[in-house]
Amino acid sequence: MKLSKEEKAYISGFLDGDGSIHVRLKPNSTYRFRFQVSPSVVFYQSKKEKSYMQWLKNLIGRGYIRERKDGIVEYILGDVKSIRESLESLLPYLRLKQKQAKLMIEVLAIKEKVKTGKDFLKLAKKIDGFQKMNYSKKRIQNSLEVEKVLRKERLLAP
Repeated sequence: MKLSKEEKAYISGFLDGDGSIHVRLKPNSTYRFRFQVSPSVVFYQSKKEKSYMQWLKNLIGRGYIRERKDGIVEYILGDVKSIRESLESLLPYLRLKQKQAKLMIEVLAIKEKVKTGKDFLKLAKKIDGFQKMNYSKKRIQNSLEVEKVLRKERLLAP
């Protein structure tokens, strides 16, 4: 990301206050290990500020904007490359979400190296760390669920 220090600091403050860094495990039988790993960095704002979110998207130069039915606009970075590059760039300026950013960077590195069911379970356990750091709703999909499915599908060596 080609941003000034001031822009990085501003974006980091916005992410700390009105943003989220998280990874979801979504059941999906078409995936090798029966779960999709869905990382994202999301900025939230009232629908009234949609033009501001467009400005932010233009500044960062990636991602997309989504309008929710509850009057909230989300600016989402959802692809691995954008997430990694953005968080690495913002990391020195983050305060409240620095641990989540570091964990996300770790998760993305582990994800690239997954070859076996055991590797995938290790990834799922690392993803569980977000539940402890974030104000997660009742997260159903976690490493325990992943392990059950991997064993049932014989994707995890005994």
